[in-house]
Amino acid sequence: MSDVRRVQSGSPWEESFGFARAVAAGDRVVVGGTTSFKGMVLHGEGDPYEQTRVALANALDAIGQFGLGAESVVRTRVLLTHARDVDEAGRAHREVFDSVRPVMTMMVVSGFVDPRILVEVELEAFLGGARDAYEEPEQS
Repeated sequence: MSDVRRVQSGSPWEESFGFARAVAAGDRVVVGGTTSFKGMVLHGEGDPYEQTRVALANALDAIGQFGLGAESVVRTRVLLTHARDVDEAGRAHREVFDSVRPVMTMMVVSGFVDPRILVEVELEAFLGGARDAYEEPEQS
């Protein structure tokens, strides 16, 4: 097993930009900027709460491929295009992580690659005991 493992989500941007959705290195799993797109469909257009909720679910799906869940998350970043969306994004974050309480950073940015995106999330999780349970997918 390699010390660095990667998973893809199938996002078209992963292929065209050359990145993985999540990378495990040592005892950490890092999930890059994740939005509320599922395939080519943006969920929650115009709704920062729904976009945050779906983006967090997508990011948790990525760490799920390493056998992890929300309880393993130690850091989150929530990037917003509008300060007015702080409360709604924070509400969605609290619903997922209230009992976990990871370190959180929330930032307002000038925009994303698609102007309909209001929210993008990143997270970092601790692999810990799940490390041995993860089996690398077979390469073809």
